Amino acid sequence: MILGPVSYLDCVVFCAFLTPQLIIHVGLLKTVFVALRCLPFLLIGLPYQFIRERYIVRYKRRSPFVQKASPFEDFVIRCVRYAFANIPPNVGRVFFSKQVALPFLRFRLLRHGYLRSPVHWHEYQDKRFKGIWIVKDPMTKPDVCIFYAHGGGFSMGSPYFYLEFLLTWLSLLSDSGYRNPAIFALDYTLVPDASFPTQLEEALAGYEHVLSTMRDANKICVSGDSAGATIVLSLLLHLANKSRHLDKMDSTGTWNLAKPRMAVLISPWVTLVSSKHQNTTSDYLDAGNLHHYARQYAGEKVSVSDPLLSPGNCRDVSWWKDAAPSKGMYVAYGAEEVFAPEVADLIKFWEANDMKVHSREEKGGIHAWPVACLFLSSSLGDRQKGLKPLVQEVRDNIC
Repeated sequence: MILGPVSYLDCVVFCAFLTPQLIIHVGLLKTVFVALRCLPFLLIGLPYQFIRERYIVRYKRRSPFVQKASPFEDFVIRCVRYAFANIPPNVGRVFFSKQVALPFLRFRLLRHGYLRSPVHWHEYQDKRFKGIWIVKDPMTKPDVCIFYAHGGGFSMGSPYFYLEFLLTWLSLLSDSGYRNPAIFALDYTLVPDASFPTQLEEALAGYEHVLSTMRDANKICVSGDSAGATIVLSLLLHLANKSRHLDKMDSTGTWNLAKPRMAVLISPWVTLVSSKHQNTTSDYLDAGNLHHYARQYAGEKVSVSDPLLSPGNCRDVSWWKDAAPSKGMYVAYGAEEVFAPEVADLIKFWEANDMKVHSREEKGGIHAWPVACLFLSSSLGDRQKGLKPLVQEVRDNIC
């Protein structure tokens, strides 16, 4: 199932779903206050910046992303950049919530002629974790499974916001030759509702559930984007050497679980706080806000620089070799994103120590572009450009 690109109509409908949820969860006065704060940008700043950089500034002086982006992609990313830097996280959280994302997906399905999802998915929850199962045929055992943790700076995001992306990924896995692909999307607790180790322990419980369902770790690929990729790397490090940091974990940290076959990481936030995180003219992330979210995630008991939370700080070769899946890791990231220097450094470290790693640096690319381009790009080829290499890596390594 691959729907068409997001249109301006979709944007209007999204706002229609969003507005009442903001009033319910944030309050009428705060919603109005935030909206009024955004007006100068929407009415003056956005049109001026968009027209100036896109149509007046010489091509070579435009940011690398603007040079390659369509007008619609450029317009939306400018809005996201402003929102990430200026809208409070408790407001931003509503944008990605189930109450907004799920009705919006149903509208998009209806707009494309589907009364219901053509791909089966269902919610799963027990006392330790919750998430969403997506399976081509729920009556048959899957022959491959992606364990996915969403991004959002630990403070926002949900698997429901990623559902269309994951449904598309499942369809492409099916097209690549898998008989019955499956994806489990973890719905972990956001900050400030909980801090570390809650998110890692939920990931451990979710991974154990996937492993018990598949009964073969060699059929599992762990994956995530941004903060979700951080949790995935922490999961791998923990599985490799749980005795090293049991003092930081609760009772669930004592599980013995087999490692997955491979890992696919999209724009991983490998080092939570780093001087190399610098805002760029292309990316929409804001380094200052990221560091604030990182400290909320670490909480008061564990240092934000601890390698278990901040895997980019781990330079223990033996620990990484024990943590790495048998078929290694694939990393996709944008050359212009805030995280790029730290991601590139960790990849170089892995390569220098003979670890299996493949990577793809998208020239002019921004944060989590394989996810964003599915919604924003116009042609089918461009929309699948980020996902297809991921599918091929999984196909090449999990038979």
